Amino acid sequence: MTEFAQIRYEVADRVATITLHRPEQRNAFTGTMADELTRAATAADADESVRVVLVTGAGRAFCVGADLSGGRDTFDSKRLANRPSGPMSQTIGGVPRDRGGVVSLAFAALRKPVIAAVNGVAVGVGATMTLPMDVRIAAESARFGFPFARRGIVTEAASGWFLPRVVGISQAMEWVATGRVFDAAEALRGGLVSRVVPDDELLPTARALAAEIVDNTSAVAVATARELLWSMLGAPSPWDSHRLESQALMELGSGPDAAEGVASFLEKRPPEFTTPLGDGPAVAGVPRWPAPPEDVQPA
Repeated sequence: MTEFAQIRYEVADRVATITLHRPEQRNAFTGTMADELTRAATAADADESVRVVLVTGAGRAFCVGADLSGGRDTFDSKRLANRPSGPMSQTIGGVPRDRGGVVSLAFAALRKPVIAAVNGVAVGVGATMTLPMDVRIAAESARFGFPFARRGIVTEAASGWFLPRVVGISQAMEWVATGRVFDAAEALRGGLVSRVVPDDELLPTARALAAEIVDNTSAVAVATARELLWSMLGAPSPWDSHRLESQALMELGSGPDAAEGVASFLEKRPPEFTTPLGDGPAVAGVPRWPAPPEDVQPA
């Protein structure tokens, strides 16, 4: 694995931990961090030894949002200069892709469950990048905010799609329209996080959840479920879900993991699943999600 400058990436016990690592700047988001997060997500997806991805921040903050050290011109078009090659240099609809969106869609495309362990402040892109993650657990000290309107810009990181689906349109609009920062308890009430734990229990809680997935489930079954659940949020009819689930059940049901799952239950022992995920769709007929549109082009 290539060394990173602004994040840390390590794999242990089949869990890839991605840590935003600019603690002195409270993990403020930069183009370099965006590129590194994207590459780390791609690496985790390709690594058969990785079953779960855990994302957290170093120090007292998860991510305070975009690095504003550039001053008044932070969001000006000059920020597009010297972008790295790859997704960061692509355009969509004829304009450069926003960096937060490149990151969030890289996490969305993972076939492995992603857990966000939110320590401290998570505002701006620090909040929106977590939306395509499957589970968000917050420390009691966590604070969240979508302050884009207070900076004269709009939400990014594909949060116009993700945020209303995660918390509902009314809650999403309240938080986006006010741009205020709110505490972990409000985040829990609004459905942004699934649980709030004492600060010193945050990482143990997230790692225990990751271990539960690793120890008890089939990689290909979880990957298929993740693609089905997320993709069906935009489906017009339950028939679309029924069609894909029928295909997935036919394929997985005749495979070795299904046989092992039943056998381990009957024999009252832990399962030993063996089906590799590979590099394509988890199941034939269930497409990778989200599929890039035609107007994503190299710069």
